Amino acid sequence: MASPPRNHTVATPTAPRATRALSSLQSSTSFRWLWVSNLFFFCGAWTQTLIMGWLVFETTRSEMLLAVFTAVRLAPMLFGPFAGVLSDRYDRVRLLALACSWALGAVAVVATMESFFRVPYWALVLGGLAIGLAQSPSQPARFALVLDLVGRENLSNANALNAMAMNMTQVVGPAIGGAMISTLGAPEALWISTAWYGVSLAALWPLRTSGGRTTGVASGFGPGSFVTMLRAGVRTVLTNRLATSVLLVTLAANVLLWPIYQAFMPVFAQEALGLDAAGLGWLLTCSGAGGLVGSLVIATLGDFRFKGGLFVFGTATWASLWSLFALSHSVTLSFVLMACIGVMSASFGVLQTTLLLMVTEPSVQGRVLGIQELAIGVMPFASLGLGAAAQWAGVGTTTFLSALLLVAVLAVLALCVPQLWRYSGDEAA
Repeated sequence: MASPPRNHTVATPTAPRATRALSSLQSSTSFRWLWVSNLFFFCGAWTQTLIMGWLVFETTRSEMLLAVFTAVRLAPMLFGPFAGVLSDRYDRVRLLALACSWALGAVAVVATMESFFRVPYWALVLGGLAIGLAQSPSQPARFALVLDLVGRENLSNANALNAMAMNMTQVVGPAIGGAMISTLGAPEALWISTAWYGVSLAALWPLRTSGGRTTGVASGFGPGSFVTMLRAGVRTVLTNRLATSVLLVTLAANVLLWPIYQAFMPVFAQEALGLDAAGLGWLLTCSGAGGLVGSLVIATLGDFRFKGGLFVFGTATWASLWSLFALSHSVTLSFVLMACIGVMSASFGVLQTTLLLMVTEPSVQGRVLGIQELAIGVMPFASLGLGAAAQWAGVGTTTFLSALLLVAVLAVLALCVPQLWRYSGDEAA
């Protein structure tokens, strides 16, 4: 197992709750810089999710074309296993800097176009693809780097703090994006996300000499070794029952529910609730605020027991709340439910990565996270299927049935693999 960096310390169980919640940020300077970089990177990503999705639906008025845009935007997730190999082989900090630079350039082009004329649908699709190529393939390096910087004992806390960063951006990004569309227009919101990518890139600079580099920098890295490393990662997952189970939950959630959130929230906002762009922004802000609270709770727990139980039963609760949201036509109730959905989403979002890192060897963790990214990468195809279903049956009915199906999948998995929900993290990887 990789040794923790020199500036790593472990929070004691007797530390104050506030101290325990922020222990990774307090004990690791390198993790602080990574956290700031992630905060601004995802702030840009969430702003673009709202702005570009709104522009697509405003231009086409078609759930199916919105689903196609989302599918193309998320398609680079399919490169996850290859990105995982790169994460295990090359300097992870440099990979993140390259991805951030590409994102900055891609969003600047889209913002420039929107500043001068209404961007056509095909250009929005290409812009979404360019942004996705920056975001998705960098994820294995982004999350594997956390363990490099904080060590195993602080992993749950650090992943929860990362999730907090993502949820904070869900609060800030959509709210600013929706307000900017209503008051100043889409170009300004896109330029804001461009500036955020610039800050994210600057925050990576101090990590060049941190202890968070991979141990195997590329040397004689030919096609044969690439394929060999990829096969080793796949073999690790197939022979590890716990890792396979976690990935199955990730796969099911990204087939059944995450495409709803990524693609169809503008439809819920406009057709079910009668909200404008600012209202959509605040609806997503409720989810982000709830996710922030949920992540803070997990961060406060530190290296707690029964991580598997919270992962399985928390995800089932999250899906159940989605089924209620699908039936709601009350603005107030929908806002409350979206906040609760955000709270429970933390049990899935934080612990899926934490569990994968805990049950696998450090030498293959980038590749395992790459396979996780591939499981998330089915979302574009699922978006197309759910888009067709929503066009025929309505987005509410589609969401309701998808949520119940995810609950059923989790129930079957809990019965077939009880060691997953009993897992506490005490076992060595």
